Amino acid sequence: MKLVTYSIKKDQFVGAVVADDKIVVDLAAADRALARKEKRPAHDFFSDMISLLDAGSKGMSAAKKAAGVAEDKLGKTPKANGKTSHLASRVKLRAPVPNPRKVLCLAGNYQDHIEEGGGKMAVQDKETPRVFIKPPTTTVIGPGDSILIPPVARSIDWEGELAVVIGRKAKGVKAKDALRYVAGYTVMNDVSERDLRIKKRTDSRPRDEWFDWLNGKWLDTFGPQGPWIVTSDVIKDPQVLDISTYVNGERKQHNNTGQMLYPVNKIIEYISAIVTLEPGDLISTGTISGVGSTTGKFLKPGDRVEIEISDIGVLRNKVAASKK
Repeated sequence: MKLVTYSIKKDQFVGAVVADDKIVVDLAAADRALARKEKRPAHDFFSDMISLLDAGSKGMSAAKKAAGVAEDKLGKTPKANGKTSHLASRVKLRAPVPNPRKVLCLAGNYQDHIEEGGGKMAVQDKETPRVFIKPPTTTVIGPGDSILIPPVARSIDWEGELAVVIGRKAKGVKAKDALRYVAGYTVMNDVSERDLRIKKRTDSRPRDEWFDWLNGKWLDTFGPQGPWIVTSDVIKDPQVLDISTYVNGERKQHNNTGQMLYPVNKIIEYISAIVTLEPGDLISTGTISGVGSTTGKFLKPGDRVEIEISDIGVLRNKVAASKK
């Protein structure tokens, strides 16, 4: 199942994409129609994606049933009725989780990316994952939205990544059980500024360079995600997915999630030992080689970025200048 957050005019809805991605089912409307037929109260968790994820397996089962019944009514030549279903081309897809509780990202989780940046060979058993947080309310944008370049930025880089959407509260989870806590997967671009122009230093302190790197991850709109969440019952193994990033149609990155130093289950085990993971949390699992900083070519206004992950889809964003 492909879950989306979408809008029509100013109203926002939770839906499921069906019929070869041509139709979006309004899950709340489809469930209300089903509830009338079954003579039961309609579910109250289709108001937004976090509420649906909070509902756990009950919510997922209800979503799958509502989407399935609505799709069956479309017929062999799918036609949207404008009530329980809409043409995908007529709605605006938003970030599938527009208000995640946390956005956690991994740095250096692919050996080829470590080496292209001048790093040394990483050894899983001797090291731990490097995890940082992006501000969720200001970085997250959806498909088709603009990545904004502010005046303080000059070296904006792309980082195509697989993102994990947490579906159950997780604390102290073991790797062997970790995938049970995953609601699904989406595509994320961990957009990064490599050379911030904030204030010229007259003196340097230890770890200044590290904080400069971290600050470059926090800029507004630097967390595009989408186009949808593919649920974990569809993607049973997240370590067999191809990732490609294109800038203006030219492929810049290509690898497979099987090359992660720390696979998804180990990442969840590590993070959940430190902090409680909650439904709607995003974990972006790190990027592959082919970033712009290795060649000195960075994003500029007018560029188009496309990140494709097999079995999920393509996240498309444009780049624009910001006055602030």
